[in-house]
Amino acid sequence: MKKVLGIAGSPRKGGNTHILVSQILKGARAAGARTELVSLSNLRVKECDGCHTCWDTEVCWISDGMKRIYKKLMDSDCIILATPMYWFGPTVPMKAFIDRLVYFCCPKNEDKIKGKEVVLATVFAGDDPGDATPLLKMLKMTTDYLGMKLKGKILAPGVGEKGAIKKKKRKLKEAFNLGRSIGKSS
Repeated sequence: MKKVLGIAGSPRKGGNTHILVSQILKGARAAGARTELVSLSNLRVKECDGCHTCWDTEVCWISDGMKRIYKKLMDSDCIILATPMYWFGPTVPMKAFIDRLVYFCCPKNEDKIKGKEVVLATVFAGDDPGDATPLLKMLKMTTDYLGMKLKGKILAPGVGEKGAIKKKKRKLKEAFNLGRSIGKSS
């Protein structure tokens, strides 16, 4: 059975990002996958200090919520990175999470994430999908560097108000269908 892990980088509980990633996970479950959603707002993920202790010891010295996430990432077949766009980039919790992925950049740890599937999901208030280009480029470069395989992406523009995505029925259906496609076992 395929394992799909959603990582939500929104500080807004029950907001558009959570609704979007939950819909993707719902589609994955419909296809037979086991799913889990991790909300970074419920965990304190500290910034990486660049010490590279994890490269020598295979353990990050920072004691925070990221300790629980590393194992979940390694145990998953597909990871959804979901964040609202803040000033053409990810939220602070998502950026801290991404920075801590340096754990997987050393020879001892790189095979623990390399080859995993990834989906990129973002919501934002503006109406121009092109506004998300810098964010998507940064996320794609990150996942490419880690050797992950992009399986899909979904953008939801025009959803600034909390819950606004609920009115975007086509976008929710697209998210569900994306989830079904990634939830199928190979």
